[in-house]
Amino acid sequence: MANSEPLSVKPIVVSSSLRTLAYEALKAAITKMDIYGRSDEIRLDERKLSQDLGVSRTPVREALTVLEQEGFVRSEARRGVFVIRKSKREIVGMIQAWAALESMAARLACTRASDTQLQDLRDGFPEFYTGKPAEHIDEYSDANIRFHQTIIRLGHCEAITELTGNLLMHVRAIRNASLRQGERAESSIREHQAIIAALQARDTERAERLVRDHGLGLAHHVDLYGDYLG
Repeated sequence: MANSEPLSVKPIVVSSSLRTLAYEALKAAITKMDIYGRSDEIRLDERKLSQDLGVSRTPVREALTVLEQEGFVRSEARRGVFVIRKSKREIVGMIQAWAALESMAARLACTRASDTQLQDLRDGFPEFYTGKPAEHIDEYSDANIRFHQTIIRLGHCEAITELTGNLLMHVRAIRNASLRQGERAESSIREHQAIIAALQARDTERAERLVRDHGLGLAHHVDLYGDYLG
């Protein structure tokens, strides 16, 4: 049974195309959703979205059409618009693609990122290093995805940033779900520390390998335990 999902969106301030603004707001909200942490379908209420955004239903409808073309949502006659969830096979493939892109970004970051930027990466979530991230998993989940987004950004490669942007919704959601399984959060912390050390040492080969193995480890985890994905 499908339930309407309230999205955390803010009213739009008109400064450019309403469709573009609605699209950006909805895409950002969908990307942040925990779409694999529940089993029911996630239905979007067009009327409520227009109210939350403070615009008419036309730009919302146009924005949803673009999101459907990009593979974020699907529209079903007489049922409504639903957030798309990928199958286990599709998710594993997306994580593998992310691992390839992020590992190259890590390699580039070794020569392109400043010492200050790399130190900021380490300082981003120090409270988790000596504690147990599973005890505050929501905070760690947010910090975890910021870590990976930062590595992408520090590679200073626009093409990689754009390509990973389209993978982010599903990779973010499945990372969050996986961190709640077993000791995945604790192993994630250890792997992050090793990655940061390699980056700060400017060891391109090691940084690239560790980031790739970290991503492929998640793909393997999902392949083993992701039967709930279908």
